[in-house]
Amino acid sequence: MSPPVAVVTDSTAYLPREQVSGLGIIVVPLQVVVGGRSLDDTAWPDGASMDDMLGERAPVTTSRPALRRFADAYRQAAARGATGIVSIHLSSEMSGTVEAARAGAEDSPVPVDVVDSRSIAMGLGFPVLAAAGAAAAGATRTEVADAARRRAESIRSFFYVDTLEYLRRGGRIGAAATLLGSALMIKPILHISDGAIVPLEKVRTASRAIARLEDLAVEAAGTAPVEVAVQHLGAAARAEALAARLPRRIPALVKVAVVEVGLVIGAHVGPGMLGITVSLPHS
Repeated sequence: MSPPVAVVTDSTAYLPREQVSGLGIIVVPLQVVVGGRSLDDTAWPDGASMDDMLGERAPVTTSRPALRRFADAYRQAAARGATGIVSIHLSSEMSGTVEAARAGAEDSPVPVDVVDSRSIAMGLGFPVLAAAGAAAAGATRTEVADAARRRAESIRSFFYVDTLEYLRRGGRIGAAATLLGSALMIKPILHISDGAIVPLEKVRTASRAIARLEDLAVEAAGTAPVEVAVQHLGAAARAEALAARLPRRIPALVKVAVVEVGLVIGAHVGPGMLGITVSLPHS
């Protein structure tokens, strides 16, 4: 039997399918436009490699879901027996998805609370899981939404990108900065502040950037029990190696997961991205 409060999110949470299915979470996909062809974030054309999808031969842009996608998701939740819905999405500073969710909620047959996670990837995924856990325990709609917001407030996310080119394409830095960064082999470390992705530090090599990511995660974790997600795009070996080191450096680590992100994030950061999200699970 489904809980009375349903949890809806979008595809940029990048949660494993088995978790989504097991917790009854409804996922609304964002749109990715590859060479003029519109696809769901989770869909890959047959035979396409990551280089094909994100390379110059197939320019990639992203867009929020259509309002009907949210209206359909809310009707689906109501049809399952939900008497209320908590809809949790990526930061409104990065996308119009929260706005679309609120517009779609106007036609929902049951009440909807829309929560802006102020983050993306597992910075969104952790609040979604917290909400789904609360819903499964029988919490009210207000309590489920509060669980998501509390977890979102505990999140700290740090990212390393292998190249500045994708940030330039997305308009986040200028062409001159891209050329300078490439010439000096600068590897930017970014973080999420006030819901937006902003530069944090610059280092000269990939190895130093990864070491610095690890240090930032250790500093953010402190001594409290934490969950950590290591996220990557086409950098599985680096991500697994980083995840393997964290239990030795974070004494109260509850769980560490490795997650590969999809095209919505990839369109803006490019292959080679490595990130760490730290969450205080009991906040």
